[in-house]
Amino acid sequence: MTRQEIEKYILKTYGSVAEYPWITAPKYAVYRHEDNRKWFAVVMDISKRKLGIDSDEIVDIMNVKCDPILVASLLSEEGFFPAYHMVKGKWITIMLDSVDAEQIKWLLGMSFELTIERGKK
Repeated sequence: MTRQEIEKYILKTYGSVAEYPWITAPKYAVYRHEDNRKWFAVVMDISKRKLGIDSDEIVDIMNVKCDPILVASLLSEEGFFPAYHMVKGKWITIMLDSVDAEQIKWLLGMSFELTIERGKK
């Protein structure tokens, strides 16, 4: 999925509009729950080198909250990395051009559910 496809999907499915909170990183988009303001996805563009890949190519990634057991499993699959700038045991980074759209949507759904305010699940 592209950044634009993710933005449309999140708006349609979860009603969340991208926020761009960092002046120094104007392309970094945060998606939050409206009621509790918790993040459920962050889309960024970074160098592959920041993911441990020997390349300066810029790629789009997305961080999502994930079941800790699933995080360990996903790290063995192509396109998944330890969370970039997030808690590595609870979040995972997805390289968007390397993971199937249906898997991305499924993980977005999990992240959305994991970040709902307690008592509203």
